[in-house]
Amino acid sequence: MKIDCPVCHAKKSLEVITHIEEIPYFGDVMESTLICHECGYRYSDVLCLDHGDPMRYSVDVESETLNARVVKSQSATISIPELGLKVEPGPRSTAYISNIEGVIGRFQTAVKMALKLFDDEKAQDRSLKLLEDLKRVRNGEKKVKVIVEDPMGQSFIAHPKVSKRKLSVEEIKKLKTGFITIER
Repeated sequence: MKIDCPVCHAKKSLEVITHIEEIPYFGDVMESTLICHECGYRYSDVLCLDHGDPMRYSVDVESETLNARVVKSQSATISIPELGLKVEPGPRSTAYISNIEGVIGRFQTAVKMALKLFDDEKAQDRSLKLLEDLKRVRNGEKKVKVIVEDPMGQSFIAHPKVSKRKLSVEEIKKLKTGFITIER
């Protein structure tokens, strides 16, 4: 299918390519790619098509759970309440497969980015403390809990020490999905 390009406005120059594939841990996903043959604009996205029960997974982070597999869909919220850290999905949220140590590393990367963006002393001090706390978590010196909540039921943490339960209706209403909805 070809449509008009939203960037250069060339008529019928944007090719839309989609295909559905089954991916382990995610089920059926639809990959979409848009390519403008006039200006070179390119956009791609992956959308999970399967969904399950809305779930909440939590695990205490310790040396033996650092390697617990984490499957995070584009609709999941990940938090470390003890540190006041939370990543909620947005319209450009992506899915990934990692482990608890990798999730902590992602939080570290985000905090380092905040250090560069915000130059007020309070934000700098808070960011440096968070980096130190996250380092201590990775080294097994600080105990925290990692929580994954997914209203679409596409995410999970795999480890024998994980606790899991269905989300209540009230909990689901408080979560963001990352999807843009248009209401009339």
